[in-house]
Amino acid sequence: MGYSNVKFAPNVKFLVTGAAGFIGTNLVEALLNRGYKVRGLDNFATGRKENVAEFIDNPQYEFIEGDIRDIETCKAACEGISFVLHQAALGSVPRSIVDPLIYEDNNIKGTSNILEAARMAGVQRVVYASSSAVYGDSAKLPKVEGDEGNILSPYALTKMVNEQYGKLYTEVYGLECIGLRYFNVFGRRQNPDSQYAAVIPKFIKALKTGGKVEIYGDGEQSRDFTYIENVIEANLKACVAPKEACGQAYNIAFGKRFTVNQMYSLMCEQMGITYAASYAEPQRGDIRHSLADTAKAERLLGYNPDWDFTQGFIEAIKWYKAF
Repeated sequence: MGYSNVKFAPNVKFLVTGAAGFIGTNLVEALLNRGYKVRGLDNFATGRKENVAEFIDNPQYEFIEGDIRDIETCKAACEGISFVLHQAALGSVPRSIVDPLIYEDNNIKGTSNILEAARMAGVQRVVYASSSAVYGDSAKLPKVEGDEGNILSPYALTKMVNEQYGKLYTEVYGLECIGLRYFNVFGRRQNPDSQYAAVIPKFIKALKTGGKVEIYGDGEQSRDFTYIENVIEANLKACVAPKEACGQAYNIAFGKRFTVNQMYSLMCEQMGITYAASYAEPQRGDIRHSLADTAKAERLLGYNPDWDFTQGFIEAIKWYKAF
């Protein structure tokens, strides 16, 4: 694995926020499997209790049910922590357009609470989730850090503000912060049941249950689909990257793009199901094409993703078939 050579001191302790969510749960699992102590924090707004139950009997794991919008909860969660992997946030571009204020409250206030609590607790480093959505309407491919377009959604704006907070806390307060701009992450444990579910688990569930598969737009929009193992690698390598890497944000992806139509065709092939999709109007705020330049992450974080889209996609479908 791309992170097998990343080592930490035996007494290190991690805080994973959003620990009951898709990415958070996978990070908890990876850390526990390597013998590290982990504290999870989640309020179950979008996270799943069964994800916490999976690890709750592990003596190396403790869980706090709480909300990052509450500063006292954040202070308690950061006490005695070496590294914070901050994944807690509300996702979904469409939902943010419908209800922008809740995104301001969760994603901006919640993140600033975590950063301040981490600073007060003497945390060594905070690695936080950003998003490729910060590139907005920029048509340039591949996407390169520092060449962003106009923001297209409240969700994207919250992630850009988070990046500014991370830069400020690094430069003004000396709290080492690194942002990871995730590009369309997929894999095991991604929830297919939400109204705003990501496209891959949503389509898999529809094929399994005979439901409707609806593609927004013409399906020729492209994405740099990124398997969860690459995201785990990025988080762990960000923890041990040199100080010079802090105060910045990095593209985290594989660096190849596929259209939604191509992805759906491969899904049908892998599942042995032929099912014609219907097409609907494009969603507001969606980026037409997305492809990451990962050179900066490779250079400063040592990021070297092992899992391409097809490898990860096959593994993800195996997991959902058994789910």
